[in-house]
Amino acid sequence: AVTGARSVLAALRLAGAALLSPGSCTFEESACGYQWDYAHLPWTLHGEGHYISVDTSYEGEKAVLSSPDLYSEEWSCVRLIYQIATTSVTSSDPARLNLYLRQEGESFDRLLWSAKEPSDSWLIASLDLMNSTKKYKLVLEGEMGQDKSTSIAIFEIKITSGYCIECDFEENHLCGYVNRWNPNVNWFVGGGNIRNSQSILPKDHTLNSALGHYMYVDSVYVKHFQEVAQLVSPKTMAPISGCLSFYYQLKQESSIVFTVYLRDMSGFYEEIWKTESALNADWTLAEVDFNAPYPMEVIFEVAFNSAKGGYVALDDISFSPVYCSNQTGTPFNPANAGCNFEEDLCNFYQDHKDGPGWSRVKVKRNVYRAGDHTTGFGYYLLANTKFTSQPGYIGRLYGPTLPGNLQFCLRFYYALYGFFKMSGTLAVYIFEENHVVQEKIWSVLDSPKGVWTQAEISFKKPMPCKV
Repeated sequence: AVTGARSVLAALRLAGAALLSPGSCTFEESACGYQWDYAHLPWTLHGEGHYISVDTSYEGEKAVLSSPDLYSEEWSCVRLIYQIATTSVTSSDPARLNLYLRQEGESFDRLLWSAKEPSDSWLIASLDLMNSTKKYKLVLEGEMGQDKSTSIAIFEIKITSGYCIECDFEENHLCGYVNRWNPNVNWFVGGGNIRNSQSILPKDHTLNSALGHYMYVDSVYVKHFQEVAQLVSPKTMAPISGCLSFYYQLKQESSIVFTVYLRDMSGFYEEIWKTESALNADWTLAEVDFNAPYPMEVIFEVAFNSAKGGYVALDDISFSPVYCSNQTGTPFNPANAGCNFEEDLCNFYQDHKDGPGWSRVKVKRNVYRAGDHTTGFGYYLLANTKFTSQPGYIGRLYGPTLPGNLQFCLRFYYALYGFFKMSGTLAVYIFEENHVVQEKIWSVLDSPKGVWTQAEISFKKPMPCKV
């Protein structure tokens, strides 16, 4: 039976290799339809080492590699295994690898991800791609920087349907999950090859077999009271909310605390799930409502109190965009709170008691003025033109109602023209639902004239509010 399972797994692996999804590439025999731009540095395919690379042996500033046309109506995850190698430790202008999304019909590439940290080993980046009705290309750009001995290599690009935080731990890249190293307790991969096995369990959950893999943490090397092991997910790169589920086994002789946290990029932890009870040593399903309107990591943390604590095993982390607890009311979708003003005002509106306000306009761009920020040829909002400006003039634009007790990141682009004194000409306020002003959270101090400038503000209010 074991041999049968092994051959099934081998066949699955071979089938998986043969059926690489469009846009995926292991760079073994070919570049899978990826093409480089001959106006820039050339990429070199290393068939034996299975990677493609660019280095500074040629004169030039950058190399560009673009995928064939791709199409995905489902949410998908791009995993990129890459390395930036350089001899200089610090550089004022380091090499950088950028990944862009080039959508059909758009005149610019959208930056999805960028990295500049050099490493001695392969690194993994995971990027969520929202479903889209348009064709698109992925564009990789290697910027070579000033260091004279730099190389950028890509080992694998893999596009799978589903979310980047999902994982069954069957592949050796572990979906970009990483163990935060601790000298005494760490998460390990369990299962797999029987002879060389790190197993604490007879079977994993995914394949229900001794050959399947899972993650586990064991108390056997605990030296101190409250030793902690953390398994950290890749960052969510697109706003998501719904139900996070996973299977776990917990066997304890003395108390183990198993907790799941969300951590934002400023390092703030929010506990979303916890177990302290001793459970039967069988796979148990846990489900937790999950909301990540801005980049977050999911952290699976186990704390032991003694070396005879026991163990925790984890498998089959998955995500559904529907909340698990059948909450009443529709979940808040941050995408509905934004607007690019291309078609209309979306969920923004004006209160005409405030006097003449913002107009939705479209201008041809020329040397004196930029077009809109979205495409350069679209619509944007304009206020305080010579037709509306008068002493004491205020133009207010209200956003949709935002639920209370959520952390929000508000990002917008603005451009100022013709003001003699800039400070305070543009401001952002939080209003309560009944239009009572609550707090000024941002105002412009100084800004280059006539160019689009990005502003980013984080806020969290206990009650529903509007921007």
